[in-house]
Amino acid sequence: MAQHNAVQQTPFWYNFLLVCLKPLYRWKIRQRAENEVLFQQECVERFGPFQPPKNVNAIWFHVVSVGETNAAQPLIEHYLKQGHPVLVTNTTKTGQARAKSLFAEKYSNLFQAVYLPVDQKTLLRQFFDLYRPRLLALVETEIWPNLIAEARQRQIPCILLNARLSEKSAKGYGKVLRLTQPMLQQLTWLLAQDAATQQRYVALGLDQAKSQVVGNIKFDIEAPSHYIQQAEQLKQQWQLADRQVITLASTHAPEEENLLKKLQAHLNTNPNLLCIVVPRHPERFDEVYKVCQSLNLNTQRRSLQQMIQPDTQVFLADSMGEMWLWYSLSQVCFVGGSLNEPGGGHNILEPMVLNVPTVIGPRYFNFQSIVDEFVAEQGILIGENAEQVVQQLLSCLDDSAQTQQLVAHAQQVLQRNKGSLQKHIQLLDHYLQQTASS
Repeated sequence: MAQHNAVQQTPFWYNFLLVCLKPLYRWKIRQRAENEVLFQQECVERFGPFQPPKNVNAIWFHVVSVGETNAAQPLIEHYLKQGHPVLVTNTTKTGQARAKSLFAEKYSNLFQAVYLPVDQKTLLRQFFDLYRPRLLALVETEIWPNLIAEARQRQIPCILLNARLSEKSAKGYGKVLRLTQPMLQQLTWLLAQDAATQQRYVALGLDQAKSQVVGNIKFDIEAPSHYIQQAEQLKQQWQLADRQVITLASTHAPEEENLLKKLQAHLNTNPNLLCIVVPRHPERFDEVYKVCQSLNLNTQRRSLQQMIQPDTQVFLADSMGEMWLWYSLSQVCFVGGSLNEPGGGHNILEPMVLNVPTVIGPRYFNFQSIVDEFVAEQGILIGENAEQVVQQLLSCLDDSAQTQQLVAHAQQVLQRNKGSLQKHIQLLDHYLQQTASS
């Protein structure tokens, strides 16, 4: 194979920049670490010496955070069920917590999750030497120049799965074409969510013959049954049968404050109304609790193992990896990251899979094509501001006919888009068979 000789080295300026930024990166890890032990553990995983592998020759999935982990969930689960060892690397703490909550207990011998090392050549060589992955699957937009070059050097198939690229991100990559072009040329294959994404990657240097449009794997997700069962237990335990439950999910500042201010009067006059708030980032949990206190809302916290009481107005779901549980308790939800600036939005499909009517704000460019399809089918509600979002949330609680219609339309879109998972599996199986015979 000529692949070994075709490796294109990353520019000097990129590698020099990584060296300069490394102390800042370490400082940021210390700032968000809960204690010294967790700080040291994260540094070991990011800068070496690395955690010993549970298994070598694993299928390696690299996912950034919670959204990408959820997208890759059915794929990862498929290969774990088949008995393949799987290594998952994450960039964020929330992503790693999500991955572990999904697979660590159920597949303890086959599954391992660690942070992705910094994209330096020496660190990546050590990491590849230690773990000796069989195949590298990058999810959505998580592409790193030295990571891809190292996989190419070792003739390890490197595939970008469920690829998406917004117009804004494409412009950013276009400003550093000397870095972007060789990186994309060294990918083994790319599976795009839509034709617009494929063409953006091709314009940046990807060989179109090494890409395929297969739809979005997120449409194939299924709610884990144990969260649904747990939700049924909590409904009884917390006496939620007569409560109207709104969930504000994956929220960013200042979404919680703006929405809770608009909900405040309704929460004070309607004792059956309950708002579950799930901030996107754990470092903001205390900040959001202070917002609830400043509004004099009776608030319980998941992190303190507090239960929802009959007079609870807000339940702060300050835990990680339990989003399916909160959606399972909901009668309507708002998916955040769409009212804030610059916004971008988060995954709307999880609540929809559970038949939860869904409201978002106007800034959802990270999920443009998905949301557009639901808008066309009248399967989602979009509020221009916090006041309108709250009106729509309350309307869903009060108008069951409208709500049922919204859910039915959403289900039509979900069913129409299923099938991407199988196409992903077929491609991965093809390269796994190649590595097995080589």
